[in-house]
Amino acid sequence: MARTLYSVTMSLDGFIAGPGGDVQWLTACLGHDDPRLATLVQEIGALIIGYRTYTGDDPNAGTDAEGAFGGQWDGPDVVLARDLASLPAPAPGVRFVDDVHEALALAHEAAGDKPYVNILGAATARRVLEAGALDEVLVLVAPVLLGDGTRLFDHPGGTTVRLERLRDWSTRHANGLWYRVLPRA
Repeated sequence: MARTLYSVTMSLDGFIAGPGGDVQWLTACLGHDDPRLATLVQEIGALIIGYRTYTGDDPNAGTDAEGAFGGQWDGPDVVLARDLASLPAPAPGVRFVDDVHEALALAHEAAGDKPYVNILGAATARRVLEAGALDEVLVLVAPVLLGDGTRLFDHPGGTTVRLERLRDWSTRHANGLWYRVLPRA
């Protein structure tokens, strides 16, 4: 079965989006032409995307790089939303669900023999983690300081999640760290 991977780009000061969800800073910090990124995208069988991320600001909107992974992604999307009744009909290849376990089941089925189901969105990654189903985390640290925005991991009241470093995964544009999520003690 595919492993669940939360892959994300973060500013050096710990934000994955700027104020108001702005991700325009990504275009100046990352190159989507990196061969390691292309290899990773080929290993992903399905995406689980938070609804805010799905409908959010695409830094490459209107270009050939529009969409997940700089436009390199073309596969099944499972969008995890909170209120399905208020949503428009999904685009072809997209499923809207409101239950994290259903999202995981659909994405794993859709992934087939690919090694990864990839998570996009901080709140969605937290929900998958809380469900005990997050296996790995890949963080690309971009050379920028944002000062405010959406944190990589935010859990009011705090919680400790232990990680084990699997490998360095740096690209030409960002320093990358790949971790395995350790079982809770």
